[in-house]
Amino acid sequence: MQHNKVLILDFGSQYTQLIARRVRELNIYCEIHPFNKIPSDSDSFRAVILSGSPNSVRGEDALHPDLSNIRGKKPLLAVCYGAQYLAHFSGGEVAASNTREYGRANLDFIKTGETFFEGISQGTQVWMSHSDTIKELPTGGVLLASTEDVENAAFKIEGEDTFAIQFHPEVYHTTDGKKVLENFLVKIADIEQDWTPNAFVEETVADLKSQLGNDKVVLGLSGGVDSSVAAMLLHKAIGENLYCIFVNNGLLRKNEFQDVLMQYQGMGLNVKGVDASARFLDALAGKSDPEQKRKTIGRVFIEVFDDEANLIKDVKWLAQGTIYPDVIESVSATGGPSATIKSHHNVGGLPDFMKLKVVEPLKALFKDEVRRVGASMHMDSQLLGRHPFPGPGLAIRILGDLTAEKVRILQEVDAVFINNLRSWNLYDKVWQAGAILLPVNSVGVMGDERTYEKCVALRAVESTDGMTADWVNLPYEFLQKTSNEIINKVKGVNRVVYDISSKPPATIEWE
Repeated sequence: MQHNKVLILDFGSQYTQLIARRVRELNIYCEIHPFNKIPSDSDSFRAVILSGSPNSVRGEDALHPDLSNIRGKKPLLAVCYGAQYLAHFSGGEVAASNTREYGRANLDFIKTGETFFEGISQGTQVWMSHSDTIKELPTGGVLLASTEDVENAAFKIEGEDTFAIQFHPEVYHTTDGKKVLENFLVKIADIEQDWTPNAFVEETVADLKSQLGNDKVVLGLSGGVDSSVAAMLLHKAIGENLYCIFVNNGLLRKNEFQDVLMQYQGMGLNVKGVDASARFLDALAGKSDPEQKRKTIGRVFIEVFDDEANLIKDVKWLAQGTIYPDVIESVSATGGPSATIKSHHNVGGLPDFMKLKVVEPLKALFKDEVRRVGASMHMDSQLLGRHPFPGPGLAIRILGDLTAEKVRILQEVDAVFINNLRSWNLYDKVWQAGAILLPVNSVGVMGDERTYEKCVALRAVESTDGMTADWVNLPYEFLQKTSNEIINKVKGVNRVVYDISSKPPATIEWE
């Protein structure tokens, strides 16, 4: 089935992925491409959205898209930088704003009878984020909306389906932002809302069948959402020809290897569990540098996975749970340093499994869409709702060197924390949570004896995508109970602290 597509041209805004997610929430398929790499098949896109940008249209480094096949020929929505670009280079005027226009504002004027603002009332809240402002509209510009400080908050070009707004419809603070996008895409561009999880499953399974035929595919399962949903899609397409390998690196949560392995087997997957914990811990002995720990875990995983993949005869494909943000981030919008996907280097050349052809069933999806696709295949809600967990596992939550005893302590602490989040119905309100074992001993008193034992930090954050995150204000009673339980039950710990740092400036993980 051919979906109507929307093209989002990225000028480097921090919100570009958010625009795409809002469009997808309307069950409309869209793709993000750098502003200077417009796809050659641009005819297949029914509408185009220009993103914001940290750049200024007045600067020497102004970003110039080639809109010759778009403007006036397709419905076009220009957001923030895009709106200023249309004004500045088409007969209008953009100037530095006297005050940086940032934060909440209200549309105190909306032109009546405009489809673009249908169903949106005067006074609606919008979110501004720019230091330039449009002083004069471009040739053919018609004013559609204003705020108290921004006269030209929205306009259209006469005789074209071209619309421009200086506010961000994609952020939550713009109350009717989704409605604005819906008016533009559904009512003006006449795009069908047919991009649904069920349609994705149906089409992807059919595509995988024709792509893979009777070939064998190997997939490394991690216990996380992405690899699990990828496995189910492949299982639907090729059944027993999918060979899943679930490696225990000894750094998973308490009992996770056994629990998740049983869950996978219950899902009907052809899965093999490989307990390589001793091999990983031996390789990590004495290593305390975070980067060294990551590299060691990556190297040993590749060795273990390669050994196991070689036991399967005639494998042709390697399946990966790559999702859309990984794909986008490997291409930089503004030609700056691209956040390319990390590659593993193995002494003696590439391991055999890396010479296989790669299949990535989820590469068009965002994380929230992956969960919805999993739900449409009736996958277990607990598996789909799992918090993100770092690839190196507890290794980067144990600061300093690793020992089996430190892993045991942290697994016990983590189990108390996560189980309590579940029993207090807080787990699903948190994006990610975990415990960190600090390289600090502190004095305590237990019974009548002085102790000199470990300190652990608890971390819980809320986020939509992990790019930014705020610490969660967990109830004091919860923290009190959890701290008491950890200190009383986990031998070797006598102090618990709670991390109240947001990202930025801190990161979610400590290493």
